[in-house]
Amino acid sequence: MSRIASRPVTIPSGVTVTLKNNQSIEVKGPKGQLTFSINPFVLLTVENDSICIARNEAVKPKKEQRHMALSICGTTCALIRNMLIGVQQGFEKRLQLVGVGYRAQSQGNILNLTLGYSHPVNFVVPEGISIETPEQTVIVVKGLDKQLVGQVAANIRGYRPPEPYKGKGVRYTDEVVRRKESKKK
Repeated sequence: MSRIASRPVTIPSGVTVTLKNNQSIEVKGPKGQLTFSINPFVLLTVENDSICIARNEAVKPKKEQRHMALSICGTTCALIRNMLIGVQQGFEKRLQLVGVGYRAQSQGNILNLTLGYSHPVNFVVPEGISIETPEQTVIVVKGLDKQLVGQVAANIRGYRPPEPYKGKGVRYTDEVVRRKESKKK
């Protein structure tokens, strides 16, 4: 079993965890609630203020699934920790637009992006995510689910990734773009 999964996950105060027939786990907190379906190779137990994760010995994996059965415990542990942080504090990713005329504007559940194309890009914000634009060149993606926040930020960045010569494009605020030297005659 994974070393990450061998340590129990502590449940913070103000967060309730309910386990349904060892098939799904539901986490409720001040920011909202998240659910996660559990792999049959993993056995969860909720004791007092901690969640213990172990390999389910009742389910015997096939020969090609043995390695996955061992590693899925650590993955499940990390996902549950992210759920507990998400319902208590939430997650956010910040994006920055670099380029002349590049700007973003949030209107309800649609993000309007002007990225140097001949047409504006309209990004529909999925449910469970909120997008703010405090400035025209800054986008803040917020949500409870760490995976979903990261995927939405990556999708927005994918419309115009930073190019290596001038550095123009959509980038994460902490991202460092390695600049290339331009061609010489």
